[in-house]
Amino acid sequence: MADLNDDEVLARAAKGDREAFGILYERYVGRIYNYIYYRTGNVSDAEDLTSRVFNRAISHIGLYRNVGVPFSAWLYRIAHNLVANWHRDNSRRQEVPLEDNHLTHQRGEHPEITLERSEELESLLTVIRKLPDDRQQLLILKFVENMSNAEIGMIMNRSEGAIKSLYHRTLLSLREELERMDHTPEEKRAVDEIETGG
Repeated sequence: MADLNDDEVLARAAKGDREAFGILYERYVGRIYNYIYYRTGNVSDAEDLTSRVFNRAISHIGLYRNVGVPFSAWLYRIAHNLVANWHRDNSRRQEVPLEDNHLTHQRGEHPEITLERSEELESLLTVIRKLPDDRQQLLILKFVENMSNAEIGMIMNRSEGAIKSLYHRTLLSLREELERMDHTPEEKRAVDEIETGG
């Protein structure tokens, strides 16, 4: 059954086939977890919210209809709504504690270099988390999930042109924020890399 496409597996899952839903879970749990982790910055909350996404999905799988939007977009929309509720309930932005950062240094690389990269990422994530939710979502889908503008548009329920425009405005906001703050050349280079990647 693992070689079936999503539509075929979804048809079985909608009829109550738990094994079929398990296949969908395996296909998407890592991506959904990453998305939630980058939005919350907390491992335990990301695990809890990921679990809620799939609990909600399995309880509503019979209501899912393919109307040209992939199943993954449906999951991301559920995740987005749960993260928005989480932020509202917590009424604060989470910071990623250094011990929660899953970066590992490459063999032969000095630990100081790994720590420096980790601190640069931490600073960049802090700036990104100051952006409005839709802009955070866009950056995570584009650079963590490596999605195209068209795929992001399906998840965010916007046209591809609207996503390009939002992306441009987001980059301008990031650059302005970094220029206001005293950031290292490495952090500014990270934004330059984001700009050239879009």
